Amino acid sequence: MRLLILTSILITVLLSCQSNVDKTSHQGHSGKLDSIFTSYWEERMQLFPLEATACGDNRYNDRLPVTISDTYRLKVRTFYQTYLDKLKDIREKLSAEDEVSKQLFEYELNLNIEALSFPSNLMPINQFWSFTLEFPQLGSGTGNQPFKTVKDYENFLERIRLFPAWADTAIANMRKGMSSGYTLPKTLAMKVIPQLKGVITTDPKNSIFYGPVKLFPSDFSENDKARLTQAYLSGIANSIMTAYTKLASFVETEYLPACRTTDGMDVLPNGTAYYQFLIRNYTTTRLTPDSIYQLGLNEVAYLKSEMEKVKEQVHFKGSLQEFFQYLNSDKQFFPFHSPKEVLDSFSAIKMTEDLHLKELFETEPKTKFEIRQTEAYRAASASAEYNPGSEDGSRPGIFYVPVLDALKFNAVGMETLFLHEAIPGHHYQISLQQENNTLPKFRKFLSYSAYAEGWALYTETLGKDLGLYSNPYQYFGHLSDAMHRAIRLVVDVSIHTRHMTREDAIKYMMDNERISKEEATSEIERYMAIPGQALSYKIGQITISRMKAKYKKELGSKFNLPAFHTQLLDGGNMPLEVLEKKLAVWAKTY
Repeated sequence: MRLLILTSILITVLLSCQSNVDKTSHQGHSGKLDSIFTSYWEERMQLFPLEATACGDNRYNDRLPVTISDTYRLKVRTFYQTYLDKLKDIREKLSAEDEVSKQLFEYELNLNIEALSFPSNLMPINQFWSFTLEFPQLGSGTGNQPFKTVKDYENFLERIRLFPAWADTAIANMRKGMSSGYTLPKTLAMKVIPQLKGVITTDPKNSIFYGPVKLFPSDFSENDKARLTQAYLSGIANSIMTAYTKLASFVETEYLPACRTTDGMDVLPNGTAYYQFLIRNYTTTRLTPDSIYQLGLNEVAYLKSEMEKVKEQVHFKGSLQEFFQYLNSDKQFFPFHSPKEVLDSFSAIKMTEDLHLKELFETEPKTKFEIRQTEAYRAASASAEYNPGSEDGSRPGIFYVPVLDALKFNAVGMETLFLHEAIPGHHYQISLQQENNTLPKFRKFLSYSAYAEGWALYTETLGKDLGLYSNPYQYFGHLSDAMHRAIRLVVDVSIHTRHMTREDAIKYMMDNERISKEEATSEIERYMAIPGQALSYKIGQITISRMKAKYKKELGSKFNLPAFHTQLLDGGNMPLEVLEKKLAVWAKTY
């Protein structure tokens, strides 16, 4: 999802019009503004064809631009600037809703332009977010790329053909980064190597990219099946395997020795300014690193006291650290023998929730929902995650669960995980936004991390209302996840501004939550790879929970939780400050 930002200037604009949003919404639309939005979206889908595919727009499914090239980045910058210039021609008085859309659009463009001032393309691959991880999922036959017609299969063959150009550019960019001191930490580069090698196979039929051939629709002719089979075997061998082999060899023999031994962004050229930008981008606030750090310390202290209460409730006599070890080792918390049993347990959680969802929500998504095991090639470095459905409903929202070894899958925290990643967390928020046909197209796909992840973390607090957390160990799992997000505020800032080492960050995490060393290591390395993103969860959740408490107190018996949730969700994804103004208007007119 693209992560955008709205600055305080927009808040000032919104204050003058927000009070009339409900009365004027979708009345008197500006034809000129609508035309700009429509034109922008059409051009954007051509410029970002992978985004189009993810949105269910299949017109450009054969395109694969080299998004990390300087030429492409310049083209994108020009695209954004062109639409900023077009907005200057809008001088007519707009409805409140159109004014909101106009300002959202303007600051989306501005922030995307600002992001291009930082050389993120010099580190095009990391172990957590990388096109080298996304591309196999796209071509697996079960991802966003459709494989229903002969043309669908031919489309992806063209993307296979174009992939080596992306790989060659990635290598060239990493060499530029090596010469300018802009590289991954060595510990992260080491994790990339097995991921790249994991895609490589000597037999194309064993490749994940061969998956679509195994899933040929029954109405394909035998001639088409034979032709496409040969084309995929050739494409996998000559394009995919060659490119991944070249990337793996380069990272292992040339890039890794040149990578830095430091962990934080502050040592990179202009790294301090980039980190401050990422804070603004991911939290949609002007919070400073120091204020976030202190907020994290306060949350850690509070949640630790809540954990002690649960420990006493279950009559555990040892320390909190010993309780962590107990939850991580006692056989009662490892009841599974197969991946299917893990997935079935998540399905049972959904069935429990289904009995209560209408008590908390006025609207439910139309988009279908599925639970799937994460593909083997990426499971080792993957977390449980949600993959949005398509706007037209043809592709379901998918909750992916990595199960490397079912015998080692800990059941503690499964309920809070499902609330966050699946229902009513990301599935409700994203699906309802995409299904909202009153929003301009570009707003249907806006994604501010503080809103999206803040909402998902907030939904974890709804467990008891949804029939969950009756087991104290599952409730402790909820506290553990909340603690996990609070710790992120401390370690993310400390790594990137306070010179906290990877090892010290891992120790801090293990000292304060129920997590293994392997899990803590993976988490800390995630924050090293994508600085700032982990801050959005807790900051968003705290904001939403604070607003809920505020209006429960102010409205008293008039407060209606389903109506509050509607107000949180019906305008789509937005910056936290805008959300607060929206809720203030709702409370005054409720």
